[in-house]
Amino acid sequence: MAKRTSKTEKIMIGVIGGSGLYEMEGLTNVRKVRVTTPFGKPSDDYIVGTLHGKRVAFLPRHGRGHRIMPTDINYRANIFGMKKLGVERIISVSAVGSMKEEIKPGDIVIPDQFYDHTKHRRSTFFGNGVVAHVGMAEPVCAGLSRTLIEAGEQVGATVHRGGAYLCMEGPQFSTRAESMTYRTWNVDVIGMTNATEAKLAREAEICYSTIALATDYDCWHHSEEAVTVEAVLAVMKHNIETSKSMIRQAVQMLSGARTCGCGESLRNTIMTPEKLIPAKVKKDLAPIIGRYLKKK
Repeated sequence: MAKRTSKTEKIMIGVIGGSGLYEMEGLTNVRKVRVTTPFGKPSDDYIVGTLHGKRVAFLPRHGRGHRIMPTDINYRANIFGMKKLGVERIISVSAVGSMKEEIKPGDIVIPDQFYDHTKHRRSTFFGNGVVAHVGMAEPVCAGLSRTLIEAGEQVGATVHRGGAYLCMEGPQFSTRAESMTYRTWNVDVIGMTNATEAKLAREAEICYSTIALATDYDCWHHSEEAVTVEAVLAVMKHNIETSKSMIRQAVQMLSGARTCGCGESLRNTIMTPEKLIPAKVKKDLAPIIGRYLKKK
């Protein structure tokens, strides 16, 4: 049975696993934690355990058994749950298609930009009487990204530093016309989930960075077969093992207080006067906006 987290337990690192990554080996003192949120249920119970002396919260993005489509993922609940657990840094793992010749299937990309091409999902905690506008010019945490790049190099992965991740709606893969058009936009990889997470993590003042696992060349690459689930799964199996090694190495490297600005990304962004914010919204969003409200 899943338990509620202890208020005294310090969980500062979160891992969100994408396609193929449904569990994390190497965790000790493991327990399942069920988190309630004002946005409904997260994708699954959080798996909380110790890795290299640090408490880590792991969440399978699509649920164990890959039951949830990209559009149907409750991104707000997933990130809000991480915030309630006390997580300050999220390492996201995501299978992607490569949009450039030099990014080969099996390579790792640590994107530093996103293009949000989704159409049917909520990507903000705000609304219902409160408005905030966070900055997204630099949508990932540079410090966390550097750690992931170094971790990848240390475990022998082929790592590409930076790049633009195009986030499409899915669940279908691109048509060839779409894929060729995206190529003209000079994006590096294409996926279905991470831009939404990055926006919510920024609102929650959580550092966020992605390990993007290139599994195929989408369908623009005429010398390759069009992307199939079978082909993706074959490369993914190898990529997932690499990502697990990177995560273990990164967790070992992460320590101390954050020195980036992610932890104050909401400061001076809430446009609604506090007296006009509905009481229920104040209560629901307390883990996110509470520090910016006057103490009663």
